[in-house]
Amino acid sequence: MRSWMRKLDKQTIRVILALAWPTMLEQLMQTAVQYIDTAMVGSLGTTAMAAVGATTTVGWLIGGMVSAWGVGFLSFIARACGAGDKEAAARASAQAVIVTAAAGVIFTIITLGLSSLVPRWMQVEESVHPLAAKYFFILYTPMLFRAATIIFGTVLRAAGDTRTPMKIGLWVNIINVVLNFLLIYETRPLTVLGRTFTMPGAGMGVVGAAVASAIAMAVGGVYITVVLWRHPMVSPRGQRFRPDMSILKPTVKVAIPNMFQRFGTSLGYVAFAAMINALGEVATSAHTVANTVESLFYIPGYGMQTAAATLAGNAYGAKDPKRMRQLASMFIPIEIGLMLVSGSALFLLAPPLVRLFSADAAVIVLGVTVLRMVAVSEPFYGFSIIVEGMMQGVGRTKLPFIFNVAGMWLVRIVGTWICTGLLGMGLVSAWACMIAHNLLLFGLFLWCYVKGYWNPLEE
Repeated sequence: MRSWMRKLDKQTIRVILALAWPTMLEQLMQTAVQYIDTAMVGSLGTTAMAAVGATTTVGWLIGGMVSAWGVGFLSFIARACGAGDKEAAARASAQAVIVTAAAGVIFTIITLGLSSLVPRWMQVEESVHPLAAKYFFILYTPMLFRAATIIFGTVLRAAGDTRTPMKIGLWVNIINVVLNFLLIYETRPLTVLGRTFTMPGAGMGVVGAAVASAIAMAVGGVYITVVLWRHPMVSPRGQRFRPDMSILKPTVKVAIPNMFQRFGTSLGYVAFAAMINALGEVATSAHTVANTVESLFYIPGYGMQTAAATLAGNAYGAKDPKRMRQLASMFIPIEIGLMLVSGSALFLLAPPLVRLFSADAAVIVLGVTVLRMVAVSEPFYGFSIIVEGMMQGVGRTKLPFIFNVAGMWLVRIVGTWICTGLLGMGLVSAWACMIAHNLLLFGLFLWCYVKGYWNPLEE
């Protein structure tokens, strides 16, 4: 019996890693490109960095609203696959196409219409407004393709295919980097391996970075649409492209709380960033750089979350409570171990990583300080990520919505407002409030796990 359990554990670990590593690699490549983008733009000066950083959190808000629909379809399709209902999975994929088209059109209108207002809302300095508005407008012009990349990628992952989104992400990133080199800088001499040649360049600066990202995202959206259409398990080909309430109702039931969660937390990120931007260019640049560096070290957490959501949905669809408990008992220690390693690496590597993006001594000192602070909280946040992922997989998104929004606004935002607005404290105090938010999430999700609210098969 014990040998059978050990064999099963090994099989489960292999499945977990097979699902998680492509997502981790995909996010690693995205982060690498983000590093390159930030380093390239950072070389243009603090004004260019502030223009890009001013729109980042608004981008998270937009992406989060679209991603919520992906979570709804992930829950439905993962359960359908667990129950062996291929027809239901394909029908859900067709509904995802309808939602993607609608979301793409709606968010294109919203983002382009509000582009001139975003820098003002983010409270960046007046001189940065025109450049930040232009960057935002160009970046979100291909919003339909962004929606396709987000939602269709989630549909594929729900069906257990995490490699295809990874491959598409690789091509998107390669295109982005190549176009960055060609569009950001002027034509210039470049030396590689001792040989000097002329590198052509458009000299478009921050605008060039936006154009490069927009083109790459458009290519990725087309690519993933073609792949989904040809996919053997979740292809929408042959399905009716009309609203199907038998699929949309349970999808909406999962998506709406997640959408409000992402809206509430992303709006909180916007408010958080606006308060930091009001502290001046040094604080804004240090915050932008620290966010960029930190994103690399969250990759293990979110890669495992995708696997947890998919496998929990499969177990729920198969009505297998034993499998559900086993998944939780394996995911949590693996995740905490990964985040311990990740947090330790962030603490040690913070100084050289910050120097990659800024040569300003004040920015470097401040960036390293806040990164080392947040490194300590990473294992606690990792636990929250896994429990939330499993709850998404089984369609329980109401409690995560309450936990995340309450923590964001009652702890992070109110705390930062008191520290920076009333007490005149700086960026360090704002990041301390962010860490307090992460620790609160750990406590709430731990309570949820102990009480069994994450697992509907135990009720």
